[in-house]
Order: sequence, then C-alpha cells, then structure tokens
Amino acid sequence: MRTRPLKVALLGCGVVGSEVARIMTTHADDLAARIGAPVELAGVAVRRPSRVREGIDPALITTDATALVKRGDIDVVVEVIGGIEPARTLITTAFEHGASVVSANKALLAQDGAALHAAAEANDKDLYYEAAVAGAIPLIRPLRESLAGDKVNRVLGIVNGTTNFILDKMDSTGAGYQEALDEATALGYAEADPTADVEGFDAAAKAAILAGIAFHTRVRLDDVYREGMTEVTAADFASAKEMGCTIKLLAICERAGDGASVTARVHPAMIPLTHPLASVRGAYNAVFVESDASGQLMFYGPGAGGAPTASAVLGDLVAVCRNRLSGATGPGESAYAALPVSPMGDVVTRYHISLDVADKPGVLAQVATVFAEHGVSIDTVRQQGKDGEASLVVVTHRASDAALVGTVEALRKLDTVRGVASIMRVEGE
Repeated sequence: MRTRPLKVALLGCGVVGSEVARIMTTHADDLAARIGAPVELAGVAVRRPSRVREGIDPALITTDATALVKRGDIDVVVEVIGGIEPARTLITTAFEHGASVVSANKALLAQDGAALHAAAEANDKDLYYEAAVAGAIPLIRPLRESLAGDKVNRVLGIVNGTTNFILDKMDSTGAGYQEALDEATALGYAEADPTADVEGFDAAAKAAILAGIAFHTRVRLDDVYREGMTEVTAADFASAKEMGCTIKLLAICERAGDGASVTARVHPAMIPLTHPLASVRGAYNAVFVESDASGQLMFYGPGAGGAPTASAVLGDLVAVCRNRLSGATGPGESAYAALPVSPMGDVVTRYHISLDVADKPGVLAQVATVFAEHGVSIDTVRQQGKDGEASLVVVTHRASDAALVGTVEALRKLDTVRGVASIMRVEGE
C-alpha cells in the first residue's frame, strides 16, 4: 500500500458533507485498504465557519473555496454545495488545477453536464456523480458501465422521496394534498419551500441525467417535460383504486419505437398495483430499467438523506482514488448517439379523463364522437348521474399527447360538458 495519502477537498459541510467527513474518518482504515492508499481530508469549504462541526479539525475549515480547489496537492474535490454557481466555476477550476471531482449536484449536471464532462476530459480527470440521482441507490454506474453493452429502451422511476411520501400518504390514509404535505414537512421529508420537489423540478433534473446516460445522448433539463403533483386530489386516488391502480410522480425516459428519438418527462401517473413501482412506500425511491438483453431490472432504496447520499459519494471517491493511483480515468460522457429529444406532444400513452357533464340522453354519444374525430380510441367509460349532473370517466387506449390535447379542447366546447375535472396519464402497463 502507498503510504502518502490522497488528499480530498470537501466543498460543503451540511447534511451530506458532514456525513462524508464522518465516514472518511470512522472508516479510514477500510477506505485505505480498498483504495490502496490512505485518504486525507485536506480542507473543508463552508459559508459559516463559526458553526461547530463535530469530528472535523477546525484548522481544516475555510471560507475560500476557490483557494482550496486551486491547491496543487488536492487529488479529489467532493462538491456537495449544490446550485449552479459557484459550484460550476469551482468544479472547472478543480479540473484545471489537477483534481478529479465527485459531485452530487443534479441541477448543475442536468444543465451543464456536457461542459463539465468536456472540462474533465480536457484535463484528463474524472467526473463522477452517483449521488446526484436516487441517493444511495447504485444507478448511474450500472447504466454507465454494467449495461454499457446492452441497449436500454426505457427508464421509469420514482426519484423523489418527498413526493412519494406525500402521494403514499394520500393513497393509504385518504388525506388531501395539503394535509399530506404538512405531515411530510413536520417529519423533515419536505423543505420549508417544497416547490423543487412537488413541482417536479428535482425529478426533472434527475430524468435529464438518466436519459443522457441511458441513451448516449445529451439531454438537458430544458428537454424534459415537467408537470407537478399539486393538483392531485383524493378523488383521483379513488378513481385510481377503481382501476386497480395507484398514483406516483414518475420520471420516464424512453427510446422511440423506431429508435430514432428519445423523450424525457416527469408527471403524476396512474400505475397498476401489479407493477413493482406501485409497492414503493414512504420516502423511498425505485427505478425500473428495461433493456434488450437484460430485460427488466429494478433498483430500490433510500433516495435521499445524509448517510445514504454520503454512501454514494464515498463509493465514487473510492473509484476516483483508485483511478488516480493507476494513472487512469473512468468512463466520461457517452453522447455518440446524438438522438433528437422529441416534444411531449409526440409521447404516446394511455389517459384517464374525468368529465363533469349534464345528466341527459346523448351526452355519451357526443363525447365518444369527439374522441373518434381526434383519433383517440376509448378503452372504458364509466358514467354516474344524479339531479341533472353527472360524472363521466373515460380511459383511452394509447394515444399521443397532442391528440389528447386536441380532444380535451374540443370537449370543453360541448355545451353538455360542464368541465374537465382531471386528466392523468396511465403508465406501467
């Protein structure tokens, strides 16, 4: 074993960063044995230096992150501060000054992943980011390495624990959205401002990363269709149960049937109770991968939290340090396929549409005619009426999003349709 330690700079010492530092200290001997050399925490960049950080030598604390990553003796920079800036500049500066990088920054990777990979390659350094998607669940490396010889066709998953906790509570207890959100906040699963989670921004960033790796194509955050879950109601869950389904906020990345394009999207969807993702409870994550040779694979586990995310960071740190010792680098960006990303209008799936209609003869025929005129085939229809008002629930066969949008616009113009109560996609057939 080499006795000179590999030096690590840690950017950020919050929930995840503090766990990274703790594990590096408590598991130092094991990490050294696995890597082939000791690893040493050489500096920790923070914004509030006066805060007490148990187990970390105060002499390592600095507020000058730029100076830390410019040190010529740093082998690996671990970035867990999040956000776009200053993280982007610090990462590229680290590459330029001889360090490889381990990051958990999903937002930055989804927005500027191509530029970061290019900077790593230009400086012959590693960029690893297992912790950016699904916390402790090994997902990036299996897609990037274990399935490198296979053709991935679809990645379907629950990649945000906060939203899964809320939807699970609504499903299991009959609670409304706000009540379930309040409980998630009280338990620490939801942030004071939960917008990034409940509006799907967090999941969309992860979908962009997953789609890029799975399909060897550059997919940016702007390419991902995003729809939040704040409009999901208890009535939607009641309808789902009648269909033998539940509701999840899903990240879905798909290769087109002809293989000529890909799509990436995040939105609430009904999935059959028989699908493996339907049984994912609480704040857990799970990702379902479908490929030509390996068939169907499912990855499941805690998708957030200090210790689980730190586990993924440390796994990357071990791999990068091993590369450092051998004078090699791991796999970089694979974007050779350069497939176009199709708009949401081209996506084909099933739909569940709930309409408020007049309770009188001929309504069903009018509605069916509108669906037929727009080329949307109906699978099932359920109608309930009382005192001149009725609800009409239509489940379609597979249709494009563009065709469904046209259908709904035409339905709104019927004088017998009082309103569209809800529209939800049905996935996981």
